[in-house]
Amino acid sequence: MSFVRELAAFERAPDSVVSTEALMHAALFGAQPAAEALIAEVDGTRVGMAVFYHTFSTWTGRRGIWLDDLYITPAARGAGAGSALLRHLAGVAVERGCARFEWWVLDWNTPAVELYRRIGAEAMDAWTVQRLWGTALTGLAER
Repeated sequence: MSFVRELAAFERAPDSVVSTEALMHAALFGAQPAAEALIAEVDGTRVGMAVFYHTFSTWTGRRGIWLDDLYITPAARGAGAGSALLRHLAGVAVERGCARFEWWVLDWNTPAVELYRRIGAEAMDAWTVQRLWGTALTGLAER
């Protein structure tokens, strides 16, 4: 959770985290895990994380991996931990027969965008994110 909170602060939304240790524990280790997590370590010190889960594409007929969060502590950035997590996740996707490995990135996060271009990721500029949450979500569900 400390990495989640640090990431939210970095993304200029520190008050948006409502998750708790108990919710994350259930999501990662419960009877029906919703996601998986990898922890990056350098010399025995935790320096980052990647949280991911499976998606499905009707167009490919196969699962994909969605990288929900990738976070590396400021002191460890540029040392290869983020690239190592991305390589590992690409391997997981290939091993599991996934057709895609996808994620979002904030357009102002230039170092991350540059890394993603170097590894061959493509921007999906024609697609926009749509979100229902809060009262809009519950309102639609009640209709």
